[in-house]
Amino acid sequence: VEAITRQLEKISFYSNSVQSSIQEELAEKLGSLSGYPDYSLFLCNSGAEANENALKLASFVTGRNRIIAMQKAFHGRTSGAVAATDNPKIVAPFNAVHQVTFVPMNDADQLKNAMGDDVAAIIIEGIQGVAGIHEPDAAYLQLAASLAATNGSLLILDEVQSGYGRTGKFFAHQYAGIKPDLITVAKGMGNGFPIGGVLISPSVKPWAGMLGTTFGGNHLACAAGIAVLDIIRDENLMHHAAELGNWWIEEIKLAGIKTPIRGRGLMIGFDTPSDHPSLRQDLLNQYKIFTGEAKPNVIRLLPALNLKKEDAEILIKALTEALANP
Repeated sequence: VEAITRQLEKISFYSNSVQSSIQEELAEKLGSLSGYPDYSLFLCNSGAEANENALKLASFVTGRNRIIAMQKAFHGRTSGAVAATDNPKIVAPFNAVHQVTFVPMNDADQLKNAMGDDVAAIIIEGIQGVAGIHEPDAAYLQLAASLAATNGSLLILDEVQSGYGRTGKFFAHQYAGIKPDLITVAKGMGNGFPIGGVLISPSVKPWAGMLGTTFGGNHLACAAGIAVLDIIRDENLMHHAAELGNWWIEEIKLAGIKTPIRGRGLMIGFDTPSDHPSLRQDLLNQYKIFTGEAKPNVIRLLPALNLKKEDAEILIKALTEALANP
């Protein structure tokens, strides 16, 4: 709030015909903290817009038009992003003309079989969020990176939900030790202020007018983005997310959740027990704890990265009581 207020008193918006120093500061800080100092940054306004531009970039660079996406994927609601989203209910006929092949995540053979010389990109979420917190195996991500490089395709990592320190590293894919060609970010990037971006490998050479935006990278969004990065660094929130997440997962098990608990850091999901199908609703109605969900029966936990342990304990107490009641 302070950062946005200070910026508002100076200038809130100016044409992207002129690159501003605040955009450069954001790009430098993001590159440094994320471990991608040599990547370029294209700024936009949302995760869907980030993915849309990443898909367009891949098509520009390769001259190809087919995308490989994962089953149960969610990448946004704009034209190409929604076509790469595995939910026919939200894909309009206008969007459905895009050439997208869906493969089951972590199935190496099906990914290999889907490759071809018409594939512009493979797009994968660092951890599938909307699908219910499902993580690509490290070996699968390494295979995807290798296949993309061999095939002349690009690897896009959608880190809109799983990035920005949520998993204990800046990006979830960093656990696999790979470097994608394109990385998309948004959501936590501005702590609620609309901002998104695409981190672009130095191997991708831009040309004037390749991508464009009116409001992307505006002064207020950049001020919010810089403040977020400063807090993540100064309050050591990546380490905090990893440490608190590990503790929370163990405590959730002890509270009585017997189904597998998925995720990393403060991106956690688990299926509701068959003998407590209304658990999410019980947490809301009886304990006033609002959790995320994924159909049909997944509880998703993606709290603020500065969540305090004593606040995390409120959920454990409620879970223990709720699961003890028949």
